[in-house]
Amino acid sequence: MSLLAAPAAATGERHPLTVCDPFDGAPIGVAPQSGPADLDRIVARARSGFETARALSRFTRHAVLDRAAALLRERAEQAASLIVREAGKTIRQARTEVQRAATTLSLSAEVARSNAGEVIPFDAFAGSENRRGWFTREPLGIIVAITPYNDALNLVAHKLGPAIAAGDSVILKPSQFTPLTAQFLVDLLIDAGMPSEVVTVVHGDRHLAQALIAVRDVRLVSFTGGFATGEAIARGAGLKRLAMELGGNAPVLVFADADIPAAVEACVSGAFWAAGQNCVGAQRILVQRDVYARFRDLFAARTAALRAGDPSDETTDVGPMITVASAERAERLVDDAVASGARVLAGHRREGAVYGPTVVENVPLTCDLWSEEAFAPIAVLSVFDSEDEAVARANEIEYALHAATFTRDIDRALRVAERIEAGGVMINDSSDYRVDSMPFGGAKYGSMGREGVRFAYEEMTQPKVVCLNL
Repeated sequence: MSLLAAPAAATGERHPLTVCDPFDGAPIGVAPQSGPADLDRIVARARSGFETARALSRFTRHAVLDRAAALLRERAEQAASLIVREAGKTIRQARTEVQRAATTLSLSAEVARSNAGEVIPFDAFAGSENRRGWFTREPLGIIVAITPYNDALNLVAHKLGPAIAAGDSVILKPSQFTPLTAQFLVDLLIDAGMPSEVVTVVHGDRHLAQALIAVRDVRLVSFTGGFATGEAIARGAGLKRLAMELGGNAPVLVFADADIPAAVEACVSGAFWAAGQNCVGAQRILVQRDVYARFRDLFAARTAALRAGDPSDETTDVGPMITVASAERAERLVDDAVASGARVLAGHRREGAVYGPTVVENVPLTCDLWSEEAFAPIAVLSVFDSEDEAVARANEIEYALHAATFTRDIDRALRVAERIEAGGVMINDSSDYRVDSMPFGGAKYGSMGREGVRFAYEEMTQPKVVCLNL
């Protein structure tokens, strides 16, 4: 069921949520709202969906996901346009997200038929010489998936693809900012042959989310979002699996022997992709003193040349943030840092939800702009002298997703990669580099589970051992 421009009367008894374009505020659709009173109906449908999902053969799961990937590639421009209107990504970035989501579905199709289990060598152990057996990967059951707005299509694909491959059913609660894109993907999966009851899409506020995660029949809560919400989920979920990706504050270390122009280009992309609303975006860029001035000047000039504005324009580099309030928060973060002694090198201009790409230096370590995830198009430049100092500064934040380092010295690159505490370290590449097959998740505080299709699939399944005594 499409939610685009749906009439209010079709959205149920509650007041529907109006979805607006973050760039110009124009309404683009509505989403029906549910609450805790709807829980019995939602869970009953998910139970029925699980009985349907688990009965599907691995071939059928593979075929559905494979067809869905092909359909998404056919409908790529439609999907990209929706992402632009609903999430504010630039059209070029939206097209990239659509292609990645199609890849995520293709990877899910493959894992559906290739990761079924393993033979167990029972006869390798004394007393078990006459035994043979194996384990299979069986579906968990009902999964609650809560997704954010910043990758409104691909992060939904990362929840649904592995779950369908596993034979689970899903209660999907997408971001209130981007419900239309989530519904687009679910409709596409149904067109590809997925029984409609396998995924139950619900929209609502935190009260609905709190009710869903506490349901005893739910076997896994898969959440991508902020730390405060993650902590609330952990407190309220009870005895069930949790898979959470809770954000980061990526450090990038640029050493004096690096290819500086290449490092600048990578860091500009990493800092300002998706208007900086990127959990692995390059936020803290630490540059060795010998090359700091050169890097700073190139980076600031390259940033100032970026075009911010209408995301539907093919020439726009940075679109709006998801709301005016988000852009105002970004503005305040920089204002507070400047009041404490920081210096703006580029940007720091806001028009509505568009906050221009911004570069700041001399940010005190006590400022939120240094210690917290900005989730905005803001890059902080800082100088270091030694490798030990750079690694210590990189590691001082209590949570970490990705980090990056630029150097021509392979020994240093591997040494730094080993010492940095993060879920992934990119060498001579931006911190936001990711392919959808790799394990993706955090380190230190709040790290729970991994995404990446194979790894999410394994989180969403459980081994069952069968042993024959011959």
